[in-house]
Amino acid sequence: MGEFWPVPDVLAYLAGSWRVRRTVRDLASGDEGAFSGTTDFGALPEGGLLHTESGTFTWRGVARPAERTLRFLPGPVPGTADVRFGDGRPFHALELTTGRYVADHPCSADLYRGEFTVLDADRWRTVWRVGGPAKDLVLSTDYLRTDYLRMDHLGTDSPRVG
Repeated sequence: MGEFWPVPDVLAYLAGSWRVRRTVRDLASGDEGAFSGTTDFGALPEGGLLHTESGTFTWRGVARPAERTLRFLPGPVPGTADVRFGDGRPFHALELTTGRYVADHPCSADLYRGEFTVLDADRWRTVWRVGGPAKDLVLSTDYLRTDYLRMDHLGTDSPRVG
């Protein structure tokens, strides 16, 4: 993948709306699924961002509505985030000053390891590898800022200028 895009302030970078495309591969069974939708990062009254994702998840040929909510709170160091589930349980830290970050989240006997990469001002990606006795998955998600789509860049990989 080339150079990463450094992000001095995670919350400022993420604020706004993003188009989301996710693939899910079950490495044990060979099954594949896909999610398509949007993610909005809106301001929380107490500070930070409320991440609201909604769309359609297709698994084994069956499409269903899907949604999730996370809280991206200011982290202990300026420019970082403390990511929590919608109910407030800790998920992972996030720091993108180099444009790349790896986070771990233990869930029962399984381990979620997420790699976050920022491609440019309008595109970022996560790849979660989930391994353990209950799961053997790879979830790859691409985010594209919706403003980018309105800038007549459809079908190109060039970042928005200015």
